[in-house]
Amino acid sequence: MNVMKTMRRYDLALLALSVVTYLIFSFLIDERVISSFWRLQIVLMCINVILAASLNLINGITGQFSLGHAGFMAVGAYVSAVMTMWYDLPFGLALLIGGLAAAFIGIIIGIPTLRLDGDYLAIATLGMGEIIRITILNIPAVGGASGLTGIPRLTDFTWVFWAMIITLFFIKNMVNSTFGRSCISVRENAIAATAMGINTTYAKVLAFAVGALFAGVAGGLFSHYFSIAHPSSFTFLNSFNYLTMVVLGGLGSMSGAIVGATLLTFITAALADYPEIRMIIYALCLILLMIFRPQGVFGNQEFSLLLQRLMKRRKGGKGNGQAS
Repeated sequence: MNVMKTMRRYDLALLALSVVTYLIFSFLIDERVISSFWRLQIVLMCINVILAASLNLINGITGQFSLGHAGFMAVGAYVSAVMTMWYDLPFGLALLIGGLAAAFIGIIIGIPTLRLDGDYLAIATLGMGEIIRITILNIPAVGGASGLTGIPRLTDFTWVFWAMIITLFFIKNMVNSTFGRSCISVRENAIAATAMGINTTYAKVLAFAVGALFAGVAGGLFSHYFSIAHPSSFTFLNSFNYLTMVVLGGLGSMSGAIVGATLLTFITAALADYPEIRMIIYALCLILLMIFRPQGVFGNQEFSLLLQRLMKRRKGGKGNGQAS
């Protein structure tokens, strides 16, 4: 009971912090204190956090190696755009349909491919992402190689921010549930998990589907912000970029996914004025991090656990000082 109360208090504190953060940034954006360039980067940060958190559920929590996340993003981007352009559906409903379409594709692809492990799974998901992109390239109804243009610009800071918060809270609660523990056991030792009666294929496929769902939502937000959905925005290099965010923050850490996505988006934006050396500095930052902190910024720990440990150390230090 005490653990549950602590978690609820922590969730309420995070929700309150989210509201305060939203009000501050909303005020700064409305008053044009933040430039248009950085307003764009803030929107991209929120979208990248959604993508990194959803990929972390697959790669970090369940221990799979997916390289096809951009493919699910593409499905969500195109399906949600079709819903708003052709059928005049409300934006929120269009995002949900786009996410469900991506989840459906994830289930169809996940059932046969998630029986694989390691490099074989990475190659299979990489091919899956490219199949989705090439298929879109050959559908004239959605623009083909020219992309789908004329998408209404419905995404704003409010939409991306609260979509990000909902994604993070949903995945956090999912990880802390019985199913989440099953996913962690699959990551640690699939054979032992099977021996304990856990359906490892079910856990992998469901985690894959949930990750794909939120990637689809992120794709819908992306296409409705830039008013275009183009196949070149969903290549395997984009999938690799999202994987880099997860690894940078720490595989298995939701806090790490947030920090990794925010940090990489900020570095990319800060180096935009130096196109000649931007990728060199970007690569050097990643190399140095992997040398001195190979487990990522947070490892597989969460910020709340690190904070609790720090508080216990301080209390222990004060106690020792009083005793002496």
